[in-house]
Amino acid sequence: MNTLGLVTLRVCAGLMGRRTLHVLPRLQRSSSGMTIPQIDEEVARLLQLKAQLDGDDGKQTFVLKTPKGTRDYNPKQMAIREKVFNTIFNCFKRHGAETIDTPVFELKETLTGKYGEDSKLIYDLKDQGGELLSLRYDLTVPFARYLAMNKITNIKRYHIAKVYRRDNPAMTRGRYREFYQCDFDIAGQYDPMIPDAECLKIVHEILSELELGDFRIKVNDRRILDGMFAVCGVPDEKFRTVCSTVDKLDKLPWEEVKNEMVKEKGLPEEVADQIGGYVSLQGGMDLVERLLEDPKLSKSSDAVAGLKDIKQLFVYLQLFRITDKVAFDLSLARGLDYYTGVIYEAILTQAGVPQTQDPQNGPGVEEASVSVGSIAGGGRYDGLVGMFDPKGRKVPCVGVSIGIERIFSIMEQKAETSAEKVRTTETQVMVASAQKNLLEERLKLTAELWDAGVKAEVMYKKNPKLLSQLQHCEDTGIPLVAILGEQELKDGVVKLRNVTTREELNIPRDSLIEEIKKRTADC
Repeated sequence: MNTLGLVTLRVCAGLMGRRTLHVLPRLQRSSSGMTIPQIDEEVARLLQLKAQLDGDDGKQTFVLKTPKGTRDYNPKQMAIREKVFNTIFNCFKRHGAETIDTPVFELKETLTGKYGEDSKLIYDLKDQGGELLSLRYDLTVPFARYLAMNKITNIKRYHIAKVYRRDNPAMTRGRYREFYQCDFDIAGQYDPMIPDAECLKIVHEILSELELGDFRIKVNDRRILDGMFAVCGVPDEKFRTVCSTVDKLDKLPWEEVKNEMVKEKGLPEEVADQIGGYVSLQGGMDLVERLLEDPKLSKSSDAVAGLKDIKQLFVYLQLFRITDKVAFDLSLARGLDYYTGVIYEAILTQAGVPQTQDPQNGPGVEEASVSVGSIAGGGRYDGLVGMFDPKGRKVPCVGVSIGIERIFSIMEQKAETSAEKVRTTETQVMVASAQKNLLEERLKLTAELWDAGVKAEVMYKKNPKLLSQLQHCEDTGIPLVAILGEQELKDGVVKLRNVTTREELNIPRDSLIEEIKKRTADC
């Protein structure tokens, strides 16, 4: 056996464990003249090098972390999320919506060409030898595909699910690569602006109920933007790309936006200046009336049609009593290609929460602790379903998406600074015992409570100390304790203790369930 063969054999033996060496013939000297001790020394050196490469105990070391742009949620954070979700669920259902679900990934061609410059943020999946797939970027395009595929022309639906974007994350601002969207959409042929007004009403209800702080809903219309671009001299083929640039005005000063228009998009400086004169305008019904009389804008049929719809929208918003929170803002663009009419976006305006950017776009102003900016957005997309229909049949649609992760960022920050304790369970009562050998009685009573729909807990010990059981209730916010003892069992009662006041009262066993439900009705 040559030296290389002997070393290789010994290295393999070392990898399998020294105990295997006894099977090797005790060769005293190799053909090359190396002694066994020399070979053993070389094997030890190689094994030491391997251990250094693999880490301790031969195990590969790696960093335990979540992927960039994602996060875990602890029970306290999940309790906050559940509260927000319930608020949104209840609002959507209050407005008569039904729900659907769609796959988390779609055919790549389904998503291609729907998001303008944001298409680069789509996650493409590795080709598995079959269909080319991508993770869904939002819930709107899959909804349009669903309508076209199932030939649905009328539906009011909500959909709450995760979407994925290869974005530059800003975690403190609620911008992630994996996040939830909460969408409400109305599909069907209806009289102008009635469904659109309801979508804005929904945004107002949700943000008001969550008490996030002061907010403002900006509205505009893609036809007004297109008409504005046309009368200012923007070539037709540059409408969408210039619209994406205007969409950055919520996070960049006008001079930087103008510079991009001129140097990157190739617009003459005088054209950019004319656009700047319009996009600086904000107001209400009075601004709509003034623009309808504008000598340049009034020459565009698209702009006039959009302005008339915005005027009608404000009439309905007055009936819904929410015009104090709504502003007509010509700088609002919404960069997605599929919008065809009215568009809107809700932003926080309270002190300490500066207006930043929509989290689906690039980095903007310096991050603050709860600086989240845009927290809802949407608009009308009458042509999207027709892009999937073989015959090009259109289904008018309008909808809104709630920026749930941005809302969570604010709610979590408020919870951290609040003295109020966040409960992570909904347990109504803890079944406890004051004496030993009462496990069976505790389990029997717990089963009775569960069967009656009462949320109850019991400690997983045969003889837990009463103090430990009471401390668990205080730590987790359980409001009541049902205490069993030998005397209580003889008398057919249960001692019901209020954890906060420490008041105790003997309740007949057959009245316990009713008493617990009555006392925890508001919990």
